[in-house]
Amino acid sequence: MAHKPDAVTRWWRAISLRAKVTGVTVAVLALGLLVAGLGTVPILRTSIVGNIEGQLPALVATDLAPRYFDVSTEDDKTVYTARESPRDFFVAIYDGEGVLQATTGNSTNGTPLFPSTYTLLDAQNNTDSVFSLDGTKGSSFRAAVALFPGEGGGALRIQMVAMPLDYADRIISQFFGIYVTVALVTILIAALLTRGLVTLTFRRLGQVESTAMSIAAGNFSQRLTDLEPTTEVGRLNYAINTMLDRVDGSLAQRDRTVQHMRRFIGDASHELRTPLVSVRGYAELYRMGAIKGEEDTARAMERIEKEAIRMGVLVEDLLALARLDEEREPEIEALDLRPIARDAALDLRVAAPARTVTVIDRTVEAPLIDVTTRSNPILPEGPSPAPRAARSLGALGRLRRRSRTPSAQVPAIDFTEATDIPVRTPPIVLGEENKVRQVVTNLLGNARRFSPPESPLEIVVDADRVRGTGSISIVDHGEGIPPQIREQIFERFWRADTSRARETGGSGLGLAIVASIVKALHGSVAVSETPGGGATFTVTLPLAPSRATPAHLLEDTQPLDPLDL
Repeated sequence: MAHKPDAVTRWWRAISLRAKVTGVTVAVLALGLLVAGLGTVPILRTSIVGNIEGQLPALVATDLAPRYFDVSTEDDKTVYTARESPRDFFVAIYDGEGVLQATTGNSTNGTPLFPSTYTLLDAQNNTDSVFSLDGTKGSSFRAAVALFPGEGGGALRIQMVAMPLDYADRIISQFFGIYVTVALVTILIAALLTRGLVTLTFRRLGQVESTAMSIAAGNFSQRLTDLEPTTEVGRLNYAINTMLDRVDGSLAQRDRTVQHMRRFIGDASHELRTPLVSVRGYAELYRMGAIKGEEDTARAMERIEKEAIRMGVLVEDLLALARLDEEREPEIEALDLRPIARDAALDLRVAAPARTVTVIDRTVEAPLIDVTTRSNPILPEGPSPAPRAARSLGALGRLRRRSRTPSAQVPAIDFTEATDIPVRTPPIVLGEENKVRQVVTNLLGNARRFSPPESPLEIVVDADRVRGTGSISIVDHGEGIPPQIREQIFERFWRADTSRARETGGSGLGLAIVASIVKALHGSVAVSETPGGGATFTVTLPLAPSRATPAHLLEDTQPLDPLDL
């Protein structure tokens, strides 16, 4: 159960930050002035009392009786009569027997209570010291004594001088009054200055507040301008801007995801509906008896089978994309792109014997070209039209020559394991072999569908040591891809020409699968224009570190001799 705050806590939380800073600053200043005043008063009083005590020895050492008293003799006894009263001290005269004879002095705050008797022994003991005397009206005095010879050389007399402490108390009172007045004025001025400075300082926080209120109202385009990294407000503004950028990105990504999901669901439903309608139509025709005979039944079953295959391919693509969306970590290993390119060329050669497929390795000093096949039964005998400078990457280029008769549609291929040419920077990348092969297969299928049957295809393998990347490119010589739609072709179910896609059997998921796989492998895929017309899809993956590269691919050996194709 959450603890409910008390009234003081609720009151403190309800105060604005500006008022809190101002109040705390003024309170600390007032407390400091109070402590300074209270600490100064006793020190100042002690200093004044010490000054009074320092004056007494010099004052009492002066014979004051002739000045302030009239001295006469009656019956052989000296009589002292006060003639003048000093203003700042009191004087008492004792005879040789220690009897008080006369006193004089004037004060409105009380008079000292001189002892009625003060013996010579007491006077001799206190001659060089200052002692305290009580007074009337609660006053206090400091006193000192001295011995002087009597009149006419008679017996000694005692002179006691007392100075009041009301002077020190009066100075302390004046000081305290002045100090309190100055302190109050100081606190008032400090409060006004603090309020102004806090308001000026918090002006930047006011911008943060207004920006936050705008964001709360739904305006996520607001940004803060003061980004000074040396101040707290600047760092706060930078953090808020970063947060807003991420929020904007997240909202934009969410909107794009929602739009893509809606389009994806609509396109998937549309793609699945078409073959389902065909299957349902043939089933209804068969149920109504419109399909009769073995020939019509076989044709209907063939159409149902093809539509089922089409639905199966679409579902497999959707499942592949769903697995990629789970963002599972792929099993990364070192892969050589050259055998992957050769295997893809072999697969395409079997599927499309009429195609000319060329594997080009740009990692060697001179490009090594492997003209894998052009299966044409009417080619003349003799060397291939490929340039004599072309060199094979391995046994893939060894095609057994057979008599070119109309019955020899596809020349046989020697599937012996190829030996790659050692190069300084081999195209060995980090990736998952099955995924990379799927990428190459999808790109080749896309190039095959959208380029003329007689146009050649090239598979280019390259490596860039400076950038630390290896690449494999699929080059076709078809009609190409306009620049304005090159960023859209990797979206799911996106097709530039729906009718043409239906004729070629595409569902708009092949390139989306390619983009998802390459992203999962921390690579990139890009499309550019092929010189002379066509499209070039380039997949770039990070190069494997040297310790992951097989040693035999790093040895400095001579390249293979040219093969006569």
